[in-house]
Amino acid sequence: DCLGAIDGTHVRVKVGRSDAPRFRGRKDWPTQNVFAACDFDMKFTYVLGGWEGTASDSRILKDVLGREDPLIIPQGKYYLGDAGFMLKGQIITPYRGVRYHLKEYSRRAPQNPRELFNHRHSSLRNVIERTFGVLKKRFPIIASGTEPHYSFDTMTNIVLACCILHNFLRGVDNDESLLAEVDRELMEQPMDTMLTQAREDDHREGSTIRDAIAYEMWTNFTNN
Repeated sequence: DCLGAIDGTHVRVKVGRSDAPRFRGRKDWPTQNVFAACDFDMKFTYVLGGWEGTASDSRILKDVLGREDPLIIPQGKYYLGDAGFMLKGQIITPYRGVRYHLKEYSRRAPQNPRELFNHRHSSLRNVIERTFGVLKKRFPIIASGTEPHYSFDTMTNIVLACCILHNFLRGVDNDESLLAEVDRELMEQPMDTMLTQAREDDHREGSTIRDAIAYEMWTNFTNN
């Protein structure tokens, strides 16, 4: 029932001096936070640009699910998100306070249902990071730390155009050497600390789904 993974990525933008503080989030320069969903073929299924760099992933997701052209998640299906997103029936996030990153399991295998769930969640959610990595390798215009020459609206459209071209290229040219380069860089990145996880009314539904998956996984894992 898992459709893919979601996350946000930051792309540098040019904005007026008065707007700059709203767009200066994780970086030292103004960025837009681009939300995206992808499937396990590393193709984008939804992209929304234009949010200021200080906007949290969880806040953007709330907008994505409620807008006129929303991310459509059929009943009973879900996407994987990191701990920066709210746990919901349609968005399954990892357990907090439990080992998560793949590097953390290189020396010691999962010891309980929650660790096994987080290990497999990390393995699958990694697809969105790889997809963003390939996108930015193919199109340096959206990966550059240099201030763009284009307006904010034009830069937002450029991001969308690059995502569309990325999807086309995934069907005709996978470029395994490019993917291998992205994978090497991801392995060398420092591990992010778990973010504060937001809660909403349907947190209980997501928690129930996550627990059911975790304990079924663990049962199969220990029996085999």
